[in-house]
Amino acid sequence: MSSPIVSVLIPVYNGGPLLADALRSVYAQEIDGLEIIVLDDGSSDGSSELVAQMPDPRCICVRHPNRGLAATLNRGIALARGRYIARQDQDDIVLPGRLAHQLAFLEAHPEIGMVGTWSQIYEGDRPSPRQHRHPSSNAALQLELLFDNPFVHSSMMIRAEVLRELGGYCEDKSRQPPEDYELWSRIARRHKVANLPEVLTIYRELPGSMSRAGESPFLEKLVLIGSENLAHVLPDSPAEQLRALAELYHCGGRSGFRPAIKRVAACNLFEQAACAIGGPAVQWSAEFRASYQRMRKHIEGRYMRQRVPARLLAMARGIKHRLKYCVRAKQG
Repeated sequence: MSSPIVSVLIPVYNGGPLLADALRSVYAQEIDGLEIIVLDDGSSDGSSELVAQMPDPRCICVRHPNRGLAATLNRGIALARGRYIARQDQDDIVLPGRLAHQLAFLEAHPEIGMVGTWSQIYEGDRPSPRQHRHPSSNAALQLELLFDNPFVHSSMMIRAEVLRELGGYCEDKSRQPPEDYELWSRIARRHKVANLPEVLTIYRELPGSMSRAGESPFLEKLVLIGSENLAHVLPDSPAEQLRALAELYHCGGRSGFRPAIKRVAACNLFEQAACAIGGPAVQWSAEFRASYQRMRKHIEGRYMRQRVPARLLAMARGIKHRLKYCVRAKQG
């Protein structure tokens, strides 16, 4: 039997009724050399039994006591035999052609370490008008990665050798969540990265999921990883200034926050980082410039918030939420 080319890792924890649709979407991918590894992380709802009821010769299911997402994915990386490792979540959907398009892209671009895709956002079972349409070029993604995660985790395909070179996902609890942003940051410091500008994934937002549970599980880790990313790009800049910029970016909207860096210094530091990544401003692509302008506006907006009374900010947030509700009600 020939070795697989692509190994799809599907971590499962109490997958529930959405797991079957996720599996079917992977089974339907028209690609040779496909290996599917379902990793049951101590489910108590019969997820492994459901996988057994949907047999496919390309699929294996391994089960272990609950150990968390990062450790579960690392077990999958150790088991995977493919040259490329693709990610799929238990509640998301792989759209037709995704794996074939990503495989062709990575085969044609050996300098790229990993590639994601755009995604359609579902609110539970309902499609929303929203999409994740992150930048596609390496330079714009490197810029966005300074502070944020411009990739959809369940859309990724990564070279297996790159994952093993970097030791896979970090299992240090002081650095997670977010496991994905931490890993993408380490990969991007050594390799070029990309997104395919095509909607090839359905990403579900579910009530109570970590991605919808607010900023508290992530905030300190985002500041830590952002500081490290800035230090990689600007190695000669003072560490305290880099951390102050990362804190401003992520925490500047919180009540009582006081910036530890002046506005001019923050904007200058961000511009230096952008030039270190993209070269002189006259050379920036339209995509890179759009990311820069949006992020620069975000940084400057943090200082604007300091001059607006908390009561007015609360009123503005309330109006914004009501407008969103009215738009969704009209569309639904």
